[in-house]
Amino acid sequence: MGRSIGISRRSVLKALPAAGLAAAMDETSAGRRAAAVAASFPQPAVRTSRPAPGPASPPALAQTLDVRFTDVSVPGYGRVTTRTYNGTIPGPTLRVRGGDVLRLTHVNGLPPNAPHSGDHNVPHHANSFNLHTHGMHVCPSGHSDNVLREFAPRTVEEDAAGAPEPRYTTTVHVPAGHPAGTYWYHPHLHGSTAEQVLGGMAGVIIVEGDIDEVPQIKAAADIVVCVNELKFKDGKVPAFTSGGWTTGVPSTFTVNGTVNPTLHLRPGEVQRWRLVAATAFTALRLQVTGDHGGLTMHQIAQDGVAFAGPVALDMVELSMGNRADVLIRGGAPGTYELRDRAVPVPLMTIEVAGEPVEPPMALPLSLPPGRPFLDERDISDPGADREVVFHTDAGAFTGAFPNAFRILGSNPTPAAHPGGDLTRDPAYGLFDPGHTNHTLTLGTVERWTVRTDESLPAHSHPFHLHTNQFLVTHRNGERLDPPVWHDTIGLNGGTPGDRVTFLVRYEDFTGHTIAHCHQLHHEDLGMMQAVHYVEP
Repeated sequence: MGRSIGISRRSVLKALPAAGLAAAMDETSAGRRAAAVAASFPQPAVRTSRPAPGPASPPALAQTLDVRFTDVSVPGYGRVTTRTYNGTIPGPTLRVRGGDVLRLTHVNGLPPNAPHSGDHNVPHHANSFNLHTHGMHVCPSGHSDNVLREFAPRTVEEDAAGAPEPRYTTTVHVPAGHPAGTYWYHPHLHGSTAEQVLGGMAGVIIVEGDIDEVPQIKAAADIVVCVNELKFKDGKVPAFTSGGWTTGVPSTFTVNGTVNPTLHLRPGEVQRWRLVAATAFTALRLQVTGDHGGLTMHQIAQDGVAFAGPVALDMVELSMGNRADVLIRGGAPGTYELRDRAVPVPLMTIEVAGEPVEPPMALPLSLPPGRPFLDERDISDPGADREVVFHTDAGAFTGAFPNAFRILGSNPTPAAHPGGDLTRDPAYGLFDPGHTNHTLTLGTVERWTVRTDESLPAHSHPFHLHTNQFLVTHRNGERLDPPVWHDTIGLNGGTPGDRVTFLVRYEDFTGHTIAHCHQLHHEDLGMMQAVHYVEP
């Protein structure tokens, strides 16, 4: 991702100039500041874990996520009918700590699904869903972060008989040493993911921990900035019925459910923004521009993993699914905007006004790193590198979905007709739930190269691996110094297209899950592979 290149070329983590050495505010004053910001800037509802009644039980966060079609008012856009969590875009923010248990009850209040007997790599079962805790290092099996489950609605017969709406449960045990940071949740049932996320089904997960106790961070107002990409036509999300599904339907971008909300920041005040790219189609290149130039974003974490120190950036790049935690300090009074080059209107407006904070709030010089680095000496078998190649065969098929979105490289899904024309093969490199593409052994460290052979720069294929974060060491042949932890990494087309190399250690959890393109339109059409984590 471009932001990683910026880090390597800056030879981070260099010291940042401090505009004051004032001691941080105490927790009470920080809480008042956060409350004051929330009063004027939209924030999702917050749910936190609570102590368990028994001394032997860990704290737990119990939450019902009710999914149904809801008439939602989107400030700055209008009223729409869409699938939501608990009637809002985004859903509630879930705050936990390492060692806690996340207990979710899912109510499916959606209408019955239309019958589907065709290929699994076309959109289907738009009213079924499940839950993915994106980026979290938790169990992918059973009733945890298992994206192979289906939370189906009532059948036509059950609906006609007035049967109760189905309920499903998810229980996620957050490991005690889980990196503190920003994550998110969204539905992930193959065939229905894109349509649901583009309707606003997403929410933020915050894992609290050591980075939150750094005095300068603890003093800053903690602000969720969840960017949803929504596709509405005639007041609803158009059904995914063709490969050109949303052609001509412009994206509406909201921050915490509002088009271009206004956030207030005092000169000299520092806020922590948790930037979440809850987008299905569009990567974000974020800048804060204004009357007196821009405001610098001091990035402190990527995809939930803290850096060793803040990195001063003029632009933060987020591919679909990425998160970045940044500290931002109010400068000269005036109006500023959080903007993306491809979006014609601001994502949000920042008003720097009011009594200056004197002396200005300080920025931390160092942070507790979120994860220790790996290096090539940790690789278990240097001759067993894996390769993932994102490849599209345009016009491969007849019908409404003519393009084949394939993953080639190491262990592609076998062809249905090995001796035939692979560019038109209905199975080659496409997701097959009955075929395991990658068997990954716990305790081993492997090196992957992921690339796209797309020639057009606008064609993007973000790579996302479930369960284990990976350490990006090279981009387009250039070593990153330092390397950067990710769970999703963007790859744009070109001549040649982007290429990244990363190291990953498979830890703690066995089970079946997936790796895929996080351009969700492509994922629903088969750009996905099956992964099986196994014991040695």
